[in-house]
Amino acid sequence: MNRETPAPIKWQTAARAQRLHSSAIREILKVTMNPAVTSFAGGLPSPATFPVEHMQAAFDKVLSTNGKVALQYGPSDGYAPLREWIAASLSTASCTITADQVLMVSGSQQGLDLLGKVLIDEGSKVLVETPSYLGALQAFALYGPEFVSLPTDDHGLLPQAVMQVGQGARLLYALPNFQNPTGRSLSLERREALVAICASMGIPLIEDDPYGALSYKAAPLPKMLNMNPQGVVYMGSFSKVLTPGIRLGYVVGPTALMAKLEQAKQASDLHTAQLTQMVVYEAVKDGFLESHIPTIRELYSVQCQAMLSALSEFFPEGVSWTKPEGGMFIWVTLPAHIDSTALLDEAIANNVVFVPGLPFYANDAQRNTLRLSFVTVAPELIRDGIAKLGKLIRAKI
Repeated sequence: MNRETPAPIKWQTAARAQRLHSSAIREILKVTMNPAVTSFAGGLPSPATFPVEHMQAAFDKVLSTNGKVALQYGPSDGYAPLREWIAASLSTASCTITADQVLMVSGSQQGLDLLGKVLIDEGSKVLVETPSYLGALQAFALYGPEFVSLPTDDHGLLPQAVMQVGQGARLLYALPNFQNPTGRSLSLERREALVAICASMGIPLIEDDPYGALSYKAAPLPKMLNMNPQGVVYMGSFSKVLTPGIRLGYVVGPTALMAKLEQAKQASDLHTAQLTQMVVYEAVKDGFLESHIPTIRELYSVQCQAMLSALSEFFPEGVSWTKPEGGMFIWVTLPAHIDSTALLDEAIANNVVFVPGLPFYANDAQRNTLRLSFVTVAPELIRDGIAKLGKLIRAKI
């Protein structure tokens, strides 16, 4: 029996699908599969920090003692004991956070997407830092906002600028601690000013804090959540302090907003994996992070200093960079005539990769910028890779 070949289907995608673009970082990471390449590109935590044996013991304990519950569907808002642990860890003497303010999500990226769904309409004004986290720009862009870029300096976002451009904004998105991509942090004075200004103007403030625990020298500064729990939404993650493979983050905010985020989550994935939540609770409930996080800080501090030393040794005059005191990133500004995207092609040919600055800008991108991540590269390889980049840059000056 002969059958005619069916006509090809013409798939018509939704208008919002036209706003979807591949992550620049994920595309660059494909290059890093070559073991000869020194990668300063990925914002990946070092595998040397992963507590494999501790996590294995936690999995064994959960599965052997409560396996049937762990392998079942769970509640949309998350595993109650873990939510209670997070609430307690975020509470201070003057600000009590409760479990009903905590929503578990499948990594912080899902939290960003849920916030976009619930808070952003087409054309909504969304305030972001200059530059800002690529993943947030990518998540929010799907909902068609009008991004308004806030000016920054070496100490991060300038709070007073919000008063000039923030009227009617649907939200302000900020990373106050060791920001991705710049490594900058907001001072206590700027945090207090930003919270006060947003409260006075009725602007919800999103405090994304995946790196806050990774301070090399001092105790973390107070969270903006604790300054105004009714006006700030806090985002946290276990990816940088435990392991990203478990895909577990959390969003904390006013209960009315959390109810809407939970409804959006139900429409998205019903619930975050019960097994991983129970394992993480088992892993952290007895104070493990208090001893584990200092080992991460020590490792990253050594690697950061190795990169800062190499930058001083090999990068020519006319190039500047941030000097973070925590986190995973250094931000480099080249002379104005050098395009970091074109420089990347030459760097790849020399088996070194980084992330050009272009995708971190919502508006008016500065093409002479780039991001370097140091935490997955050994100090001797950091020096060699920075030397290669310095030679390429010097040839363009």
